[in-house]
Amino acid sequence: MHPVLQRIYAARGVLNPTQVEHRLARLLSPHTMGGMAQAVDLLIEAICADQHILIAGDYDCDGATGTAVAIRGLRMLGATRVNYAIPNRFTHGYGLSAAFVESLQSSPQLIVTVDNGVASVAGVASAKARGIRVIVTDHHLPGEQLPACDAMVNPNLSDDAFPSKALAGVGVMFYLLLALRAKLSEQGAFGDAKPDLSSLLDLVALGTVADLVPLDFNNRVLVEAGLHRIRSGRGCAGIVALVEAGKRSVATVCSSDLGFVVGPRLNAAGRLEDMSLGVECLLTDDVQQARRYADELSTINQERRDLQASMVAEAEVMAAAMADVDAVGVALFEPSWHAGVIGLVASKLKDRLHRPVIAFAPASEDDSEHLRGSARSIPGFHIRDALAAIDARQPGLIERFGGHAMAAGLSMKLCDYARFAEAFDAVARQTIDAERLQAVLHTDGELPVGAFSLLLARQLRQAGPWGQAFPEPLFDNLFECASWKVMGERHLRLQLRDPRDGSVHDAVMFNAYHGEPPVQKMRAAYELVINDWQGRETPRLLLRHIEPG
Repeated sequence: MHPVLQRIYAARGVLNPTQVEHRLARLLSPHTMGGMAQAVDLLIEAICADQHILIAGDYDCDGATGTAVAIRGLRMLGATRVNYAIPNRFTHGYGLSAAFVESLQSSPQLIVTVDNGVASVAGVASAKARGIRVIVTDHHLPGEQLPACDAMVNPNLSDDAFPSKALAGVGVMFYLLLALRAKLSEQGAFGDAKPDLSSLLDLVALGTVADLVPLDFNNRVLVEAGLHRIRSGRGCAGIVALVEAGKRSVATVCSSDLGFVVGPRLNAAGRLEDMSLGVECLLTDDVQQARRYADELSTINQERRDLQASMVAEAEVMAAAMADVDAVGVALFEPSWHAGVIGLVASKLKDRLHRPVIAFAPASEDDSEHLRGSARSIPGFHIRDALAAIDARQPGLIERFGGHAMAAGLSMKLCDYARFAEAFDAVARQTIDAERLQAVLHTDGELPVGAFSLLLARQLRQAGPWGQAFPEPLFDNLFECASWKVMGERHLRLQLRDPRDGSVHDAVMFNAYHGEPPVQKMRAAYELVINDWQGRETPRLLLRHIEPG
């Protein structure tokens, strides 16, 4: 292992070889997760009685992959009457809502939620009133009241003994399948040939990376196994088609490709259209059909990108107009905004302002009296707890809310928006210290002379897998700009000279050209990546930040 990679691992708490031995045998046991035994018994009863099982998914990548894992896995384990339904964010709202349950055309005997349900008090009650049993599988934080479901599997319940709290929704579903297979195997259901659930790990890897859950050791095991499956040509047809649609190599796919190329294409369907398209892409085994789905998802994703760009531009103008107010908690609303894209707007503004941001849009085209909000936060400010504090101080101001420390969603009346914006800024001011409002870029330090090599770039790409809470290696060095030119209209290609030994390195920086040349002497933060041009691989610096050196 390259000494630089040893240093990188150590900085992330990896201090001995066993911590990078991502073997499936080292996965945590599913049997320590609360509610697992009850959920397994309900599924076995449903399978044995040939009951109709409905998977109630979610409209993001985690929900889509989790739905596909549930459908594929349950069929492998003997379920013959299993299908799925995904709520429409504009008509049903989030999760297993009462409106979603009432919209079901057929009445299943068992509903299994994926990536949602811990807050679905009304939806579960509606299902139970219709005689439908409900298993909730989720990873979101619980509210004050839990739904009265028949079984709940969620490692983030306060009394749950499962050691990892970082599983994504797709990971929770995969663990339920592992427990179900174990119990069925004990009962002699499979003889000597147990179904191979590892065939689902490409889907688990995609949902885990795309949902930005922390890549602790357990999640890294899941993601690396899924990546290995894709690279070896055993990925499902839909994921392979989406990788190829993003012009990435299946043979060298990495976690960042899942997060920035494949995930957004699936998410776009849930944001602008119907996530059922994404689920069908992940369920088909027909290569040509998968490519058609992938092309359609790529088209929708481009529409999403264009819409997002215009909304972000409007949001930046609004934020600039608020400069005199200097809000710490920033709330933005524009009647023309699309509710499916506001989370991306909030994320972009949060990065640029380094303040927690909530972007609002009308709840739907038919309902301009209610708003949907999507929140993104900065380190040290738990956004869901902040919404809970507002709800406690001003009951009824927020109609619904839920989420994580760094991201949350909520709904409210339009007439209450101004009061909420004031309350959000107030709780942010009370909670966030001034120094936390200054953006900080953490790096792995300087690369030593001679380390700008293809060997190290390859090791960095193959290591990891990198992601949330286990970040991609980022270095910083002093350079002199030997030459530069504009690529397209906004991107820079540079030749950077290392003043220590005079070596010159190829570099690129995207969306960095604003009409002015780069500084002659700079400190640059960068990733060491591989540039594959016409079959020839060379090391390249992917610049993330530059400032005068």
